[in-house]
Amino acid sequence: VVNYEHIRCDIDGPLMIVTLNRPEKLNAYTGQMGAEITHAFNRADSDDNIRAIIVTGAGRAFCAGADVSGGAASFDTSGKHGAGVFASANPGGGRFGEAIFNCRKPSIAAINGGAVGVGITMTLPMDVRIAAKGAKIGFIFARRGLVPEAGSAWFLPKLVGLPQALRWCLSGRTFDADEARDGGLVSEVVEPAELLNRAKEIAREMTEATSAVSVALTRQMLWRFAGAHAPFELLDI
Repeated sequence: VVNYEHIRCDIDGPLMIVTLNRPEKLNAYTGQMGAEITHAFNRADSDDNIRAIIVTGAGRAFCAGADVSGGAASFDTSGKHGAGVFASANPGGGRFGEAIFNCRKPSIAAINGGAVGVGITMTLPMDVRIAAKGAKIGFIFARRGLVPEAGSAWFLPKLVGLPQALRWCLSGRTFDADEARDGGLVSEVVEPAELLNRAKEIAREMTEATSAVSVALTRQMLWRFAGAHAPFELLDI
């Protein structure tokens, strides 16, 4: 049993449910949260009993972005607050985006409420995103004097196309779940009470009648060769 502090991790049959768990802070991201997400995905990756991972948030938000409650000091990693937000609590543990991307199990983001900044970019290496009605989403970096992080400038155009990625990132505005669906960022918008059940249904679609080895290989083939110049390396595989 792992005692996480900033996430909760539950096993539901063949599914791992990861819940961002700082509801009093709208699940604002910290370096410790990132390290715990990394650890959970690495656990799922190495456990043959786990077939898929669902990530959601506790309370009324999914993730309100980085915890910048320290003001400008939040960005100074030589100070305690900044180090806690932006410096990994476990530098040897890798980055959460890599852990999600490299995981051999498919992952689904069940976006239960507001998801801005890192709160939405952390979902981009996942395979499916669904959102609850009323969820607000934003790539808000340009409005904070920042740039898209967590590899999102690579992931987002792959998922939604360059024109849509530019519109959302250059304005930094917040938009609703329906616009996220229309733009291809989330595949469906569901009633909040049905969100987790729907995520589990999608997970079962991907796992109940499929080969775990096939899923692992197929996921990496699709992700890694989506931008390849030619199919020949893929044909070799």
